[in-house]
Amino acid sequence: MTNVISRGRGLITAMIVIVVCSGVVQGYLTPLLPVVGAHVGVGGVGQNNLYLLSQIAFTVLTPLLSRWGDMWGHRRLLLVAVTAVAVGSLLIAARPTTVTLAVGMVLQSAVVGFFPLLAGILRSRSPEHGRVGMSVLVGALLLSIGAGGFVAGTLSDEHALAGLWTAVPFGALALGAALALPTSTAPRAGRFNVRAALLLTGGLGALMLVLTEGQSWGWTSGSSLLTGAAALVLIVAWVLVEQRSAHPLVNLGMLRDPRLAAVSAHTFCIAFGAIGFLGANAVYLGTEPDGDGFGLGLGAQAISLVSLAMVAAGFLGSTLTPRLARLIGDRTVLVAGGCAGAAGFLSLVLFHSSVPQYVAGALVVGLATGMFESATRALSVEVVDEAETALSVGVNEMALSLGAALGAAVVGALWSSHTTAQGAVTGAGYQWAWTACAVTALGGAAVGLLFRTPADAPVSGAAVPQTGRTA
Repeated sequence: MTNVISRGRGLITAMIVIVVCSGVVQGYLTPLLPVVGAHVGVGGVGQNNLYLLSQIAFTVLTPLLSRWGDMWGHRRLLLVAVTAVAVGSLLIAARPTTVTLAVGMVLQSAVVGFFPLLAGILRSRSPEHGRVGMSVLVGALLLSIGAGGFVAGTLSDEHALAGLWTAVPFGALALGAALALPTSTAPRAGRFNVRAALLLTGGLGALMLVLTEGQSWGWTSGSSLLTGAAALVLIVAWVLVEQRSAHPLVNLGMLRDPRLAAVSAHTFCIAFGAIGFLGANAVYLGTEPDGDGFGLGLGAQAISLVSLAMVAAGFLGSTLTPRLARLIGDRTVLVAGGCAGAAGFLSLVLFHSSVPQYVAGALVVGLATGMFESATRALSVEVVDEAETALSVGVNEMALSLGAALGAAVVGALWSSHTTAQGAVTGAGYQWAWTACAVTALGGAAVGLLFRTPADAPVSGAAVPQTGRTA
């Protein structure tokens, strides 16, 4: 099929369709798993294992799809990723079984490649729309995640499995939009390093496994310690292989770029709370109030409405970020996003006993989420050479995934150490968790202070290095 879109608003519109598919896919299954699990005979442990499998696939596919896109063409790999997501969504909807759920969710994990690959096309074909385009895409992603879960839950109220069809039409639309996109003009080079890919895949998979399962295994158990040690050994071996390779999977010199390092560290810190606490958010909203006023006792529909309000705030934060960056600068935007996240969590620590109080703090967290996702994705595109665009965005996506996973693990650990005899989380457990998220967000603000744009970067020696060059 001949490409029909080359740049401008048409290009952004086609990309929005693809990103909306990504958001729906990421949001629609979560509220359905209990009902679907009961239908196919998968209990709570099995549902958690499905989620774990999906998270590992997310983490593993991020560097692979990004690197393949930079090597073999962003549009070509985007078509592969979108096709995998569409097939996985159809497989789950048409024949829901334990096996098809597992296979379908792994295929759907290819959505993790959408943003890096779209960033490569956008930078190549319409660089003048880079920041605004990225902010709009982030906003569309956040809204569609919330809307996907709400629509799926509403459909399943009528028929238990009807919600499984939510992602199917969006997958078809995304495939058509991907076919309409132009090919990237970015230079392609290098060979795929299979040994480095296997080591990185194993290391990231083991790291994600221990972060998600460490709470249930026990952080000091043999399983946790062995899995953590395996992750460390594999990642160290990967670094050694990459340093000696003429064709590395990931250019480690790129990771030593102080600008990309600051952006990725900021992403990690803000994602720790803003995304890592989302599961805890639903638990608190749905828990009946205890004697100290912790818990709000909301139903599923009310919880979904609060989530929608948070993503609407995220959309606002995302769309305002490019304008803020022009007014106050990138570094100040990063600092402001971290401070906003900290303020939101501190608000939850202090004011949480009524729905309006809680929603006020949650909306500030949602605003910070949109700000950091828009700013860091745009900056991760700009700080490297065009040939490494997708991989740079992929590094930022990995930082987001790992930050969110570690945040969820820390929240779970704090909860488990503050429970009643009946297993309910105490008020202290909630407050410690919100405090940990606030402190980490402040750490993200501090990291933001280290970011330097070319205009304010300190000059060392006789010349200033060119923007985007790697060591």
